[in-house]
Amino acid sequence: MKGFLAFLIAVNVVLFAGAASAQTKPPLRLLQTIPLPDLKGGDFDHFDVDLSGNRLFLTAEENNAVEVFDIRANKLIHTIQDVDTPHSLLYLPDTKQLWVVDGGDGTIKVFDGGTYAVVESVKLAVGADSAVYDSANHLLYIATGGEDAKMDFSLISIVDTSTRRRMGDIKVNSTNIESMALEKNGDRLFANVRDRSLVAVIDTKKRAVTSTWSLGGVHGNTPMALDEAHRRLFVVGRKPARLIILDSDSGKVIATLPTAELTDDMLYDPESKRIYVACDEFVVVYVQHDADHYEELGRIPTGFRAKTAILVPKLKRYFVAAPRHGQKIAEVRVYEVQ
Repeated sequence: MKGFLAFLIAVNVVLFAGAASAQTKPPLRLLQTIPLPDLKGGDFDHFDVDLSGNRLFLTAEENNAVEVFDIRANKLIHTIQDVDTPHSLLYLPDTKQLWVVDGGDGTIKVFDGGTYAVVESVKLAVGADSAVYDSANHLLYIATGGEDAKMDFSLISIVDTSTRRRMGDIKVNSTNIESMALEKNGDRLFANVRDRSLVAVIDTKKRAVTSTWSLGGVHGNTPMALDEAHRRLFVVGRKPARLIILDSDSGKVIATLPTAELTDDMLYDPESKRIYVACDEFVVVYVQHDADHYEELGRIPTGFRAKTAILVPKLKRYFVAAPRHGQKIAEVRVYEVQ
């Protein structure tokens, strides 16, 4: 009997240790880094992925380039240099085209996905920057104008990716629109009006701003993500550094959580219910317990101004771009999602 009791105690100890280990396991594990020794100092802006072609694209905005990586071998395979100040990216697998929003000359440059040659360009306003894609209707919404164009308002330009034509613009009372989020099951587009510390709610059918929401004293609102299933909008501000959860129907602030400094990218994964916020030196990972309750899972060290990131759920990979800093060369850091 004593032997059996000892066996049960041993089993419980092992199970407890396993549970404790599972609870303390970090949400991300660094697998390797991809060095970028030819890049000078300066920020990156956005990623996009070509899953069928096993490629990752990254805008090196201050190096006037788009870097192309093989994500099977995790290595740099090409550099596109026919760009001025590249910001947002969109890879279209059906047409095998890479669309690059170039803020320097206010264009979208369309590249052949095989040869990397420019096949067409679409004229926008100077300062073209963040973008969001409506895949159902083949429409790309791009924030343009504002302070970079010396305009006292911004335009969200609408481009049909099937015809490669600019279909119209939505005027927004802002000199600095940052990231946007688009409903898949509705007609609303949300935009971060950073200069006014507001979220603009836009009716895409009417092509007009219908309301604006305050962020309760948080400024520098930069990245945005949408959880349409739970009717929640996620916004991260820089001053102070806070993750804000809003009711996407009313704009009511549901919860706020501290985050790290100088955020730029945020991804929400509806399968794992995780939120990833890329910041200077850290990525902060949160878990959504339900629509109203959230918890920080951990802060994973990354690098200097490593605020550009992408989550690729099918590969269980999270990629972070870290700029050159002093003697430390620029790199892309590849993490496994745990």
